[in-house]
Amino acid sequence: MLYNIIRRFFGCISICIVTAYLGFAGLTGTLILSTTPAFSQSTGQVPGGWSGSTSDTELWRAIRKGVRGNVSIPDKKSAQLVQSEGDELRAFRNGKMATLGAVSLMITLLVLLAFYFVRGKIRIDEGPDRFERTIQRFNGLERFTHWLTATSFIVLALTGLNLLYGKLFLPALIGKQGFAVLTMWGKFAHNYISWAFMLGILMMFVLWVKDNIPGSTDIKWLAKGGGLFSEGVHPPAKRFNAGQKMIFWAVIIGGGSLSTSGLALLFPYEIHMFAGTFEIINSFGFDFPTVLSPLQETQYALMWHGIVAFVMIVIAIAHIYIGSVGMEGAIDAVADGQVDRNWAREHHSLWVEELESHVSPEARDHPAE
Repeated sequence: MLYNIIRRFFGCISICIVTAYLGFAGLTGTLILSTTPAFSQSTGQVPGGWSGSTSDTELWRAIRKGVRGNVSIPDKKSAQLVQSEGDELRAFRNGKMATLGAVSLMITLLVLLAFYFVRGKIRIDEGPDRFERTIQRFNGLERFTHWLTATSFIVLALTGLNLLYGKLFLPALIGKQGFAVLTMWGKFAHNYISWAFMLGILMMFVLWVKDNIPGSTDIKWLAKGGGLFSEGVHPPAKRFNAGQKMIFWAVIIGGGSLSTSGLALLFPYEIHMFAGTFEIINSFGFDFPTVLSPLQETQYALMWHGIVAFVMIVIAIAHIYIGSVGMEGAIDAVADGQVDRNWAREHHSLWVEELESHVSPEARDHPAE
């Protein structure tokens, strides 16, 4: 009885071994089990010989660098297994752009701090008007436009800086989960509040473009440094001086560029801003690529968006400084729209003269109630 059981057991084992061997022979085409390395292992070729004499290492290195193959499906982008420009973008974004951006912000803050300690707060030479007379500088719509653009830009700047620098220190302060939630909502805020910023840029252009056309008085203003570096020096200026006009056009052009690149990031398959731009630039002797995939367009848009954003942040910091702690009476213009009469005479004398030419002497000299 025991003998029959043992015989059947080893019989089954033998049948399994023979079956496995015959199956292997059917797959390999030979009954000889060789320990010699496969041809593809020794020569670099793969079964079928489709890669010729190219070794596996060379093949995957080429794929890693973004080489394109051939596909029969409609989506020809599938011919490129690895899009290597992504590494270049990440290296630039986390390397040069992050470093130079941080340095530019630090230098701006240090320069303004040094300027404040050397020049101090720019005071009204004659002091505030003793009768408390004021002149309306901005009406309600203009102030709304200013604060719509300013507050939306601050939110965009903070949420954008968080995407670049937040991961370096915020997880240690609020935890990884807290940072993830903050960044997620920050991304939503960035995407939706950007529409308010674009509306503000458009309204600014419509409301103030007529007062920001450069003129001969701006050259004289710049020649004297706008009186920023010397006490008692106040070159004549119209409603907006040369410095304010430069900021206006920087905001319009920079804000327009930010908006365009932002829209390209929101709608990567509908808006392509770089292929056509590169064609124009190449007409001046450059050699930028003009055939770009939607992914490559997005990567260029992301780089440009970050660079312009840093420039805009630097300009905004300088503007905030001179409009608040840097100059007495400047903040009133966007607070309630009324500025001190002596302040207006010192910094925008030609504008005041133009306003007073349309007002009777009695109304002009009447003290504010």
